[in-house]
Order: sequence, then C-alpha cells, then structure tokens
Amino acid sequence: MLWQHYVFRRGTELSDMWDRFFRDRPINLLYIAGRGFDPRAQTAIKQFVSNILSSAANIVAADLLLVGFDRYELDQDLEEATEANAISLRATFSELGATEELNMDAHAPGEDEVGTSNALRKGLGIILARMRGRTDVILDVSSLPRVAYLAIMTGLLHQLVPNRSASNALAAGGVNLQILVAEDSRLDSAIRSEDPNADLVTIPGFSTAMYAESMQDWPMVWFPILGENRLGQLTTVINAAAAIPSDAEICPIIPHPSRGLRRAEQLLLEYAPLLFDKLQVPVSNALYVSESNPFETYRQLLGAMERYRRSLTILGGCRLAVTPLSSKLVTLGAGLACFAMRLGQTDNYGVAMPYAEPMRYVTSKADLSSANPEIASLVLTGHAYA
Repeated sequence: MLWQHYVFRRGTELSDMWDRFFRDRPINLLYIAGRGFDPRAQTAIKQFVSNILSSAANIVAADLLLVGFDRYELDQDLEEATEANAISLRATFSELGATEELNMDAHAPGEDEVGTSNALRKGLGIILARMRGRTDVILDVSSLPRVAYLAIMTGLLHQLVPNRSASNALAAGGVNLQILVAEDSRLDSAIRSEDPNADLVTIPGFSTAMYAESMQDWPMVWFPILGENRLGQLTTVINAAAAIPSDAEICPIIPHPSRGLRRAEQLLLEYAPLLFDKLQVPVSNALYVSESNPFETYRQLLGAMERYRRSLTILGGCRLAVTPLSSKLVTLGAGLACFAMRLGQTDNYGVAMPYAEPMRYVTSKADLSSANPEIASLVLTGHAYA
C-alpha cells in the first residue's frame, strides 16, 4: 500500500507543519489553483502565503498557475464571483511571485471547441511542463472542478511516482507534492450541478477499461460515490452507451461517519428509487468511507477494489469503475485509490473513472458568503517519505 503511512494535517495543525516543512532549504514553488467562483480558494491561499511570509522561508522562485474553464454556464452572480476570486488570488500571491493563467478551453479561431477529455489531456501536458526544476508543487483544489483536480493530481503522481514497487517510491526525487483543500461539505452539497453532458468524461489515463475491446467481456464492478443533488449525473452515467453494463455489480459508496449526523441516511433515501428500487442493488453492497480523512477513504476503497479483483480473477479479469460525486476530501481519497490500482495494473483488470460533467453550476450568494471551510493538507510525495 503506497500511503500505508501518510501526512495529513488540518485546521490549527497546519501552521506548525508548514513551519517545519519549508525550513532550512531553498524553495522553487509552483502553486496551482482554480480560476473559479468558489471563495474557499481565497481562504486557502491567504493562510498559506501568510504562513510562508511569517516563517521567512527561503523562496528562490514562486509561480501561481490559475486554471480556468469557459465551458460552464454560470449566472451573473457566479461570473462576478469568478472575477473577484481571480483578482484576490493574484493580489495575495503577488507577495511571493507572478501569476499565469491557463484556460483549459482555449482553441484557435476557427477550430472546433475542445472536448473536456481532450482539454484535460492538453492542459495536463502544459502543467507537467511547468514542473521542471520545482522543489514544491501545491495543488489547491478548493475552486477547481472535480474532473480537473482529479486529472491534475493523478497526472502529477504518475510523473512523480512511475513505479510503486521502487524503494522510497513516494520520495519522488525530493519533489514535494501537497494537496490543499478548504473543505466545507455543506457548501459542496449546496452547489447544484445541472445539465450533465451525455458524452462522458474520462480522467486521462483511466479510459482503457471503458473502451478497450479486449476488456469488454470482463465483468464490471462500479463504485458510485454518492453526494447530494447528483442524481442527474448518476443517471447519465448509467444510461451512457458502453458505460455501465446492466449486469454490473454496483457498490454505492456513502460518506459515514460525517459531520451531518443524518447525511448517510439522507443519501440513501435520495438514491433509493434509482439504486435500490429500480436497479435492485442490495443494501448490503453499500460501502461506508470516512468523510473527513481522505487517506482512510483511500484505504477503504482500495481494499474493496482489491477484494473484487482477486475474486474475479477466475473469470479472466474484471473492470473497476469509480464515479466520484461526493465532497472534496472523499473525492481525493477515491482518486488516490484509483491511482494506486492503476499503478499496479496487470493484464487481468482495468480501472476507469467515468463521469458525467455538469455544464451548469448553480448556488446562491448567501451560500457562498456563509462558507466556513477548514483547510486541510495532504502531503503525497517528497521529503516526508524519504
């Protein structure tokens, strides 16, 4: 298991970790954040920059890369929030270094609009090119779309950890990869994702199991990770051609325990008509994962995937599909589990992450302004694992 031991800090524990983490060494930093409407990105970057400046860290070079998308339909309030966020992020980071913007949807005049899967591959290539010479990479997922931060995180890991069997694989040549997230599951639940695209998005590196002819006869085990107000996206994935076969084993994943004491119960009720009534999924198939610790989610999901892989070897192989629709920490844990399975992939199973991308996001100014996030940090590679 890659992250048998791990570094995860949140809240008041962060300042002390950062003081020790950046002490007594030159730092060449790439900070990746989303150019989105979610104000939680401001909370994360302000706390980070403030801590770095107060600790007198040796910053040799620092760059902020703001990753944006034009394809989503937003109302006027969210458009204004997006611009206000970008201005604030630039101003905050200016004390450390310069800012560059990356529009994932950019295309030359006269060219067709880039599909999401291709946009993710192209954008990931640009981000990986910015890695050269870096000692520290921070991916702040607070205001990034789910498909974007999963693609970037797994892409960075694939470059830094090409072989999990190597000794000290997570040391990654001394490159420190840290994921920041300003977590507020209440706000995640309040942001509605509407008009899911019928053309499924696949995370770069996780499409072979969906479309490879050699795998089509293998049984599929599907792990949909349930989140509030995502029924339309889940239905789109089920109905998509060549996505989830009718005989797939379905194991719904539910965040529990959670801050909301009845969250698991409410999710079961929300999805019961589709999963338990229509598709006849046994309630005993439901898996429960930690809402607050992504590394525990990683362990729980990875364990389930490994058990199915071993059990279905007798049939020649299997396909393992994960559709993440929950809050950020749970989604990050699921992404780590898929990466770990893919890294050790043999010729008798495949891993996929099919996702129905919403084309419209809706939430209220009141929900955004009342956000009360707690910042958490996942250290995935680097000196901590040397």
